[in-house]
Amino acid sequence: MRPRYNSSVTPLSLQARVPQIADELLRALNEPGEALAPAALALARVEYPALDSAPYLLRLERMGEAAAGRLQRDNPSRIATLNAYLYEELGFSGNRDRYDDPRNSFLNEVLDRRLGIPISLAAVYLEIGRRAGLRLEGINFPGHFLVRAPADAARPRSEDVIIDPFHAGALLSEVDCRHLLREQLGEDVAFDRALFATATRQQIVVRMLVNLKRLYVRMRSFPQARAIADLLLSVDPSALAELRDRGLLAYHMEDFAAALKDLEAYLRLMPRQEGSDRDASDTAERDGEDAQASESAQIWEHVKALRRRVAGFN
Repeated sequence: MRPRYNSSVTPLSLQARVPQIADELLRALNEPGEALAPAALALARVEYPALDSAPYLLRLERMGEAAAGRLQRDNPSRIATLNAYLYEELGFSGNRDRYDDPRNSFLNEVLDRRLGIPISLAAVYLEIGRRAGLRLEGINFPGHFLVRAPADAARPRSEDVIIDPFHAGALLSEVDCRHLLREQLGEDVAFDRALFATATRQQIVVRMLVNLKRLYVRMRSFPQARAIADLLLSVDPSALAELRDRGLLAYHMEDFAAALKDLEAYLRLMPRQEGSDRDASDTAERDGEDAQASESAQIWEHVKALRRRVAGFN
């Protein structure tokens, strides 16, 4: 069943609004510091064009102040105290029943409804925790975004604490993370400590956008998916996969001239496959190259069909 949510967006008004949203998003990403909320609220304008960010930023400030007060009064475990405030007092929780509801991905809705997915709840956790004086980092863990409280340099025996904001701030061991990885990506995926690398603000926002694009595609909400692809290319103009996806979305929307422009650019910029003298046993890499060649052939077929269509309009 398609999730129900409040949206006043029409395709034409959305497309006209995208450059303004992109400008606001880039301004937020270029501000000094680590704040996520301004960027997250900027991308929410895809669905909520009249959204006023100020009340939500003020709400986060007040929540941060309240959390700081609790940490000062009760400090046997700062993470436990923050978890009690966020999940018991404020009632934030992971939306297991309607995980694919788009409202779970927009910070304004997460703050209003106290429901979210791992990355949106992580954004709340990071924003409130940092305002309360905690040192916290995002972790771009595959399939399930996590948060880390780094070891305290002043305490030699302290260790990093891995936190799952979706499951009420549960603390995860390495064994838990290995199980989570298998749960998300299957038994054959190799576990690597590099999976715990700190996510930059831009990486977090890109992941938010990619999540939204995939959700909109599943919902067949192509205008919104195309707008998100626009925003992804604004954040990272070198993202060839987004150029390809934007072209394919334009094709679905029968905007053939725009589709042709993007797909031709994608084929032109995509790295060429060259002959290789690698050992024949390197099947995984060769399989990847074969898949890329097959995709290129499919895109080329689209381009030829689009050229015929566009020529017919002239």
